[in-house]
Amino acid sequence: MNSTTVNLQEEYAKTDIAKILNLLDEELVGLAPVKTRIREIAALLLIDKLRKSVGITTGSPGLHMSFTGSPGTGKTTVGLKMADILFQLGYIQKGHLLTVTRDDLVGQYIGHTAPKTKEVLKKAMGGVLFIDEAYYLYKPDNERDYGSEAIEILLQVMENQREDLVVILAGYKEPMDKFYASNPGLSSRIANHIDFPDYTVEELLTISKMMLDEQQYQLTPEANIALAEYISIRKERPLFANARSVKNALDRARMRQANRIFESRGQILTKRELVNIEAQDILQSTIFS
Repeated sequence: MNSTTVNLQEEYAKTDIAKILNLLDEELVGLAPVKTRIREIAALLLIDKLRKSVGITTGSPGLHMSFTGSPGTGKTTVGLKMADILFQLGYIQKGHLLTVTRDDLVGQYIGHTAPKTKEVLKKAMGGVLFIDEAYYLYKPDNERDYGSEAIEILLQVMENQREDLVVILAGYKEPMDKFYASNPGLSSRIANHIDFPDYTVEELLTISKMMLDEQQYQLTPEANIALAEYISIRKERPLFANARSVKNALDRARMRQANRIFESRGQILTKRELVNIEAQDILQSTIFS
C-alpha cells in the first residue's frame, strides 16, 4: 500500500462489516438508535485502521462498552455482532463472546474471587467479555461481599490489556447508572454507552411473526389482533421482558394449539390447521382473565 494513499472501498471490501451490519438490520427489529451507534463505531474503527496503515500515529479508540436497557431488547445479539466487527477489523484476535454474570466472577469466601475472575478473563482473552446485570458486582451494603475484588481485577485488565480484551457491561439503565456513579474508575474506562429502547407493540408483533415463521407457524387475522391486545396489556405488567416475554407467550400459544388439536382427535387434519395459531390459543392466557 502507498504510504500516503489508501483505497477505502478496497479496505472495506476486505472485511465482512457490510454483511454484519446488514444482518443486524435483518435480524433485529427496531432499535434504530442502537444500529446507528454500532455503524458509527464500525466507521470509527475502520478509519482508525486506515490512519494507522498510512503512518498516522493515533491512540487506540476506547472499545469497552456499556449496554443499558430492559431484558429482551437484543443486547446479547448486538454484543455478538460487535464481536464480529471487532474481529473483522483486527481489534480482537479470536472474535468470540463470553457471557457471564456475577456468579461466574465472585466467590463465596476469602481467596475464591480472584481465581474465579482470572479464569473467566483467561477464557475471554482475544474476544469480548459480556457481563450481564453487571451492577450486581457491587454490593456496598454487604461488608463481606467480594464483588469489589472482582471489579478491581477487571479494572486492571480493562486498562492494561486493552489490546487483548473488550468488556461489555450490560443491565437495566437505572441500576447501571448508580453502579457507574459508585465506580468512577470503571465508568471512565468505558467510551461507548449505548441505550437499548423498549420495543413498541408493532415491533413486537413483527418479532412474533419472525419467531413463528422460523417454526413454520402463522397467526390467523383474528389471532394477530388477539396477540396485539395481549402485548399491549402485558407491556404494562411487572417483569415484562420484551422479545423474551413474547417468545414465552408464543410457546404457550403453540402448546394450547397442540392440545386443542389433540382433543379433537379422530378428524382428518389439514396442513393449515397444523400451521395456524387461532385467536383462542392466545385469548386463553391468564392475562385476559
